[in-house]
Parts: sequence; structure tokens; C-alpha cells
Amino acid sequence: MPVTGFFELPASSRYALRRVHVPASLLTETVLPAEGPDALVLCDLVIEDGRIAEIAPAGTVSGALGPDLDRSLVLPGLLDAHAHLDKGHIAPRARNATGDLSGAAAVTGPDRAARWHAEDVYRRMTFGLRCAYAKGVVAIRTHLDSLAPQPEITFPVFERVRAEWAGRVELQPSTIQPLDVFLREEGTELADRVAAIGGNLGSSTRFVAPMSSLVPPEFDVALERIFTLAEERGLDLDLHVDEASDPEARTLIRIARMAARRGFKGRILAGHCCALALQSDDFIDETMAACRDAGIDFVSLPAVNLYLQARGPFAGNVPRRTPRWRGVTVLHELKAFGLDVAIGGDNVRDPFYAYGDHDMLETFAQAVKIAHLDHPYDDWIRAVTAVPATIMQLPQFGHVGRGRPADLVVLRARDFGEMLARFQADRVVIRGGRAIDTTLPDYRELDDLVRIDASTS
Repeated sequence: MPVTGFFELPASSRYALRRVHVPASLLTETVLPAEGPDALVLCDLVIEDGRIAEIAPAGTVSGALGPDLDRSLVLPGLLDAHAHLDKGHIAPRARNATGDLSGAAAVTGPDRAARWHAEDVYRRMTFGLRCAYAKGVVAIRTHLDSLAPQPEITFPVFERVRAEWAGRVELQPSTIQPLDVFLREEGTELADRVAAIGGNLGSSTRFVAPMSSLVPPEFDVALERIFTLAEERGLDLDLHVDEASDPEARTLIRIARMAARRGFKGRILAGHCCALALQSDDFIDETMAACRDAGIDFVSLPAVNLYLQARGPFAGNVPRRTPRWRGVTVLHELKAFGLDVAIGGDNVRDPFYAYGDHDMLETFAQAVKIAHLDHPYDDWIRAVTAVPATIMQLPQFGHVGRGRPADLVVLRARDFGEMLARFQADRVVIRGGRAIDTTLPDYRELDDLVRIDASTS
């Protein structure tokens, strides 16, 4: 099997990656002092039988065991706590004419109804996983579009894919559909379905029915119902919250207060929360306090929300308008408040985001630049490693430590500045101690599915 990368891994079951940099925030124990503004630990990593056997001071391990990598950066496998594998790669056949949320929704629904048969979903999901695996991703939580009758098609496909990818990419499912579905029997049936496959009960804070406001009177009734269904089945909640450019979108605080009032025992993950950035400082503080009381975790999707939010008119002779805000939630404030904040990849080559490749390193690089997660970089690298591992309850991932699986990403870059300045195309991805093939699948493999004009192009 071909293996790409900037160095060749030793073939033996015991070898060393010598003189490498590991972020101190990702080490499970303080074995050596951190150095420099990026708080990196210079060390030798000894790998034996697929696990990290030793973390030694740099230069103390025999050169016969492995290459001197001259301070190359080593990260644990990356995690994506918020993806949409079932939507992936439909952009060529479902074009978002306006580039915003309404334009995305307008074309995704008809595409789903007409084309999301089992083979279509299976092949696109598998293609996305091949990309993620080659990039060093070890776990993905994916939302599955769950308006009836789609679960009857997608859920069995997901179970097949999860079984096929076991041991390579850990997969977790969450439902996604409008919240008022839970006011109908369809919502109960959906909760039963997701419980049967070991998933999370998810929803957006929008309604199928036309809404009288961004937070209609029926909102709390529907929210109570999804909490009840989750409690009865022991499910966690995974919600798309306030993904809007309107400060009137204020459902996050209602979710937090309801969770605290009910004493909800499950985990709650709030995704997007864009509109929180448009609130007053006092309301932001009040909302964060409520979220802390409720134990809510966060996942922000900076690249996708930058793409979707605040687009101006796009028709005829109307001039385009430059966006006035970034569409990103208050990442620094949430983290400073002691709340867990992950960075997610969200959509890939679909109407909600025309780009992406399931590369969480690229996702992190964009987030740093969009949300100013720099000067200093601090420990933000945890947002695509340790934090999503905690949120997803996957303690085997997200850190580098003795006795842990040798699931690593080795970069030519020696620090965060080099990592973020240049795309790390020649990274070496190690799974279970062995380098994997990082060749990406060719988009042409999906032409018969996604290029509906293929016969004439």
C-alpha cells in the first residue's frame, strides 16, 4: 500500500520519533517542561506494539530506533464533533444560488427527496470518511437529516458504514430536523429510532411550520417535549442553536434554563450559537452563566458560518454587499467562562458550505484566523483534539500519553506558526503505530451521483 509523507516510518514494532514537539496541553502528564511561546515539549516518543511506550527527553533515545525529526510537531488524532456526512458532496447537483441559509435549505430539501437513496448516501458518506481518515481524523459525530421518511433510508446506511469503519473512524449519529417535529408522533418514533442505534437526539431551534418570530410561543412546548423524550430514553441532546444573524434569536438561554430546571442528567451540545455574538455584554454573561449551570458544551463552526451569514443581495443588477460580521459565536468569552468549546467541520461541499475536505487541521487553521485564536495560540489546539474527545466521551482520543494508542499526526511544521502558514499536505498519519496511506479519493468517483450534467459536460 502506498504511503505518502515527508519521512519514512521504521518497519519494526518498536521505534522512536526523535526530537519532536508535542503541545504541553495535549500531554496526559507533565513529563518534561514546555518551552517557547507555543508551550511545546521537545521530546522523543517511543512507539511499541501500536502504543506510546515512552516519552523521553529529546536526544536520549538511541538514533538506531528512529529518525531525528528536528522538532516536527506531533498531534494526537483529530476529532470532529459536528459534521453532516449524509449531505456531503451534493453541491454540484444542488447549487445554492444565494450562498445563505435560506438558499441552502431551498435546494437541500428537494435534493434529499429526489436523490437520497441508500446507494447515494452510502457512497457519499464513505467518500467523506476516506477523506477524513487520510487527514488524520479518528472520530466524527455526524448529524443525519431525519425528516420522515429519510430515517428509514439513512439510519440503516449509517449502521452499515459505522460497522465497516470500526477501528478506523469512530462514528456517532445525531438527528437533525426542525424542533416542532417533536410535537407530533413522528418525533416519538424518531427518538425511538435514534435510541436503537445508540445516537444523540438532535434538532435545530427552527420550525417546519412558518414561525411568527424567531422564538414563537410554541417553542417552549416543543423544547419540553424533546427533553422528555431524551430523558425517557437516556439520550444526550445535540442541538443546532440560534444559527442566525438576528439578535432576536435567543433560544440558547431558554434551553439552558429548561435543562437546569428539569435537572437534565444527559449531556447537551449546542452548535453554532451565532446570534449570541450580537447580544449585549450583560445578556451574553447571563446566558453563559445559565449554560454553566446546565452543563452545556459548545461546538463552533467558524468556516461554515462565515460562509453563510450576513450575505447581501445577489440578484440581477443589485450590487453585492460585503458582510459586516463573521457569523461566529463568542468563542473567547465562552472559554474564559470555563465552558468547553470545540471547533467542528460541519458541512463539506454541499449547499451549506461549498468547500472543505473533512480536514480538521484545515478547519482549525481557518478558525484561528477567523476568530483570532492567536497572539497567543494558548491551548486552542485542544478544540479539535481533547475537548471534542471529552464531549463525545471518547477518552482514548485527544491526548498524547504513555500507554495510549499511537494514533498520531506528524507535521513537517515545527510550531503553530509554521503549521498555520502552510497547508500541511505532506503530513504523516499514524494509526495503531503504523503509517497509513494518505492518498485522497478522486472527486471523479462521485460524478455519476453528483454531476447531473455529466453527460453534457
